Amino acid sequence: MPQSSATRQAVFDLTKRAHFFKGQIDSNKRGLASTGAKTLTYKDARQSSSATYNYSPITAVQQLTQLFQSLSTTLEFGRRLQYFHRYQKLALDEELKRMEAMANDNSLQELAAVVPILQQIATDSSVINPVRARAQRMAERAGSSKQ
Repeated sequence: MPQSSATRQAVFDLTKRAHFFKGQIDSNKRGLASTGAKTLTYKDARQSSSATYNYSPITAVQQLTQLFQSLSTTLEFGRRLQYFHRYQKLALDEELKRMEAMANDNSLQELAAVVPILQQIATDSSVINPVRARAQRMAERAGSSKQ
């Protein structure tokens, strides 16, 4: 997956600020809604650590969780766009509108990872012009933002 040096640096900075996930990172508060178990792992030549949590009060862990969730959302858009492009071209318009709205809200990370499918859609003459134009705008946005 393509990734920018800024994102890579943010991951390592947040990991360091979270003390490489050593110790307790979960809030352990009762009554919190379950958002699903999440596990963060760090490993290098000198150390290895892992922590599982539902919710963490540690700001660096919260930011890292949000970053990874944004990356996941972006990649999931790419997967759905590939499927729709192959099997349901009429669904592309709504999916690209949702993707564009999330990008406008800064809810996506590393748009460059999905540029290949955006370019395929933008250049496919069997896709309606408004969808092709939206895919082209998203591809250009990914290129200009270097996400």
